[in-house]
Amino acid sequence: MAFGLAVLIFATLFAGAALYISLVEHPARLGLHDAALLAQWQPSYNRALPIQAGLAVVGSLAGILAWYSLGGWPWLIGSVVLAANWPFTLLGIMPTNKRLMATRPQDAGPESRALLLKWGNLHAVRSALGTAATLIFAAALLSR
Repeated sequence: MAFGLAVLIFATLFAGAALYISLVEHPARLGLHDAALLAQWQPSYNRALPIQAGLAVVGSLAGILAWYSLGGWPWLIGSVVLAANWPFTLLGIMPTNKRLMATRPQDAGPESRALLLKWGNLHAVRSALGTAATLIFAAALLSR
């Protein structure tokens, strides 16, 4: 039971961080002018990357271990859903991230703002994946 709770905590931390970014931080920064918007996004992205990446990896691996030790397909399914953030980020979001990181704030304008709007929509998928994994792990824990 304690192990399953740890898995749920990792997924919840990932989902909470992702949801905060999608629902609070990113909409707030969109109120800034283009240069300040990009200047705020770049260090924020750099600081969030290791936290969210680490939580996705640790949560996914812990979920697989829970599936192996506790049994029950929801642990494996939740792990796959949480781990899906990695390929989605690498294939879906990373091209946008690279373009945004390569743009200097003083060169920001309509194109960088459009990329940040796109980034917000892409990041919402990460929030949805984290939330789905959390709900799956919660159901698995409650069914024990």
